[in-house]
Amino acid sequence: MKQRVDIQALLSHSDSEEQRLASFALLSLGVVESLVGGAMTASEAVEAFFHADNCLYVRRQLRHVIADEIMSRGVQLPDIFAALPAEEAQREFQRELAALRALCLTMLDDQRMAA
Repeated sequence: MKQRVDIQALLSHSDSEEQRLASFALLSLGVVESLVGGAMTASEAVEAFFHADNCLYVRRQLRHVIADEIMSRGVQLPDIFAALPAEEAQREFQRELAALRALCLTMLDDQRMAA
């Protein structure tokens, strides 16, 4: 994926904070599923979604603990492959993807309960 996702632009049309958070969780879940399916590499995910502009927007504007954790974990995904041997890196990558998926689903569930 060559195109950068601008979370701020996408979420600026949302009417409420709950809608912005739910939309963010769905976007993040889509990126995670793309990583799981191999449609995107960890480096591509950082370039397209987990980049600094989006991380800053999430931290400063969304100000949601789980959303911030999703971005923090996402931005570190390529480092797994740089720091660990191949087999161990693949296992850790799968664990991180499972954790990211769980965080996204928790956010969605929290927003559903709040509505």
